[in-house]
Amino acid sequence: MTVNQASFRHAGPRELAVALQDARHYTLALFEALAAAGYDDAARVPRLPIVNPPLWELGHTAWFAEWFVLRGALDSRPGAASGHSLLARGDDWFDSGTVPHSARWTLDLPPPGAVKTYCHEVLDRILDRLAHEADDDLALYPYRLALAHEDMHGEAFLYSLQTLQSRGTPAPAGALAPRAQSTAAGRAGEIAFPGGAFMRGGDQSRGFVFDNERNAALVRVAPFAIDAGLVSTAAYLDFVHDGGYERSPYWTEAGRAWLMTQERSAPRYWAREGEDWYTVRFGRPVALDLAEPVRHVNLYEAQAWCAWAGRRLPTEDEWEYAVGSSQPGFAWGQLWEWTASAFLPFAGFEADRYRDYSAPWFGTRQTLRGASFATPARLRSPHFRNFFTAERDDIFSGFRSCAL
Repeated sequence: MTVNQASFRHAGPRELAVALQDARHYTLALFEALAAAGYDDAARVPRLPIVNPPLWELGHTAWFAEWFVLRGALDSRPGAASGHSLLARGDDWFDSGTVPHSARWTLDLPPPGAVKTYCHEVLDRILDRLAHEADDDLALYPYRLALAHEDMHGEAFLYSLQTLQSRGTPAPAGALAPRAQSTAAGRAGEIAFPGGAFMRGGDQSRGFVFDNERNAALVRVAPFAIDAGLVSTAAYLDFVHDGGYERSPYWTEAGRAWLMTQERSAPRYWAREGEDWYTVRFGRPVALDLAEPVRHVNLYEAQAWCAWAGRRLPTEDEWEYAVGSSQPGFAWGQLWEWTASAFLPFAGFEADRYRDYSAPWFGTRQTLRGASFATPARLRSPHFRNFFTAERDDIFSGFRSCAL
């Protein structure tokens, strides 16, 4: 795929208005899908470290937009915004920087109807203000930030829907938004690159740039050969059939430690009936599609497959170089892709207004590149750095490999 020309990074006031409405519509649709299964009540939501109570997450997305746009915050630290939230206790309920994850199940939140009314009111006021903004990067920064934040939470809602519905009843028919489609075909061939220098981070002189993408720098990569597409389910199934989960030499020390805490012989959501394998997608069992990229694998599993196959994961610099080469055979955007690179700051890093976005997680997360089928087109960028802990397999993640 190519960079989407409707990227939120350069969207003007009119485009942002449409996108903000679309994002809020999608957020609410996913909340309703979770509510239909009873998950609007925090007491029914399992206390898992990988999910938030959906009602809290819905209120948080609106609060974040209110904080940075309507209340003009130049920082995410408490007290940095002017005035008060439209909700009397909005700051106490929905500030992710001050409300610990474990506390989000016990907050005395307003009922769902009141939170949805709050969402609509915040959006209406933002759209009124946006209609009078200049088409200027500085003026539009908080709107673009709020849009990106809500788009990321929209995808996180879908992670939660997959996680929770795989533990309970399926999502109601028709509840899934159209972005939740199947992924495209998996690995098909290899592309050799001569290496050389490229500008990592792209042109940062205009538009929106995430703080962890700065500063643009000339980076050199050595020659390398990389899969044209993601590793397929069929290729990963060969690893499973070969006893890959029982053969410790393929696993890193951290991977072996993770395996010791699991009863795992295949990726998350896979199960077997006789000789037939199936997976669970949003609460419904479906036969494995051997041609599609393997989904819901964590960093340890990707590393183990590479060791078994005599391959390696690409670095994030190699990945960005490959995308920037515009090779027509290099397909990306189906799933987030694990890389060999730890999530670390680039030289000259400075936190932006949302100070908790990147800085707290450096050195504790692994970088993923690309996008998934659930990522809005406007958010996709070859420069975007996603980041998760190595054991996370609830996300829409896969991987591609490089020759040693």
